[in-house]
Amino acid sequence: MENATPAAGNGFIFMNMDEQKLIGLVRDGDEFAFAEIVRIYKDKIVNFLYQMTGDYQKAVDLSQETFLRVYFKADRYKPIAPLSSWIYAIASNLAKTDLKRKRRMNAVSLEELPPTVDISTPSGEVSDSGLTRNLRLALDALNPRYRIPVVLKDVEGYSQEEIAVIIKRPVGTVKARISRGRALLRLRLEKAGGNGIKFTNQEIYDGRY
Repeated sequence: MENATPAAGNGFIFMNMDEQKLIGLVRDGDEFAFAEIVRIYKDKIVNFLYQMTGDYQKAVDLSQETFLRVYFKADRYKPIAPLSSWIYAIASNLAKTDLKRKRRMNAVSLEELPPTVDISTPSGEVSDSGLTRNLRLALDALNPRYRIPVVLKDVEGYSQEEIAVIIKRPVGTVKARISRGRALLRLRLEKAGGNGIKFTNQEIYDGRY
């Protein structure tokens, strides 16, 4: 087949194969097609889940659960939406469940967090930026109904229409939640910064922190 690369053992990993064909092969039990889907989406899903949970190991664990569900529930995928939207929807639901469990177990407000809390980056290194720490804490304090669309839009780069498919809500609802989420983040960052500091959406997500 075109652009096929031999894999160890039997079978092939199909590079650049149409994703609809890949998930069709997964539906038939093809583990090599599944491995290709994991290769394509693993880093993206881990990063998304890290932004959602603030815990890299938890993000890795949830990403593994995400791909297990992709494999065992491949027959439930309907090609009316991109495969990526379906995978992100699975990850989003897992993150939402985990966040609800975390909130029940540790109902601590932002103001009650000690000033020495460490915020780790996906590489496992602790950030020394106060603004990075404040943004991480602000995201952690954001209700999942706002956090998920904000991360999908401002970190993952999805359009409002694509996010509507992922979270199964009208585009108008997505737009409102993104706007509200950004406003809450901005308020928390300004409160944490003090001294009349003001932030714009671009300053929050321009990659500097």
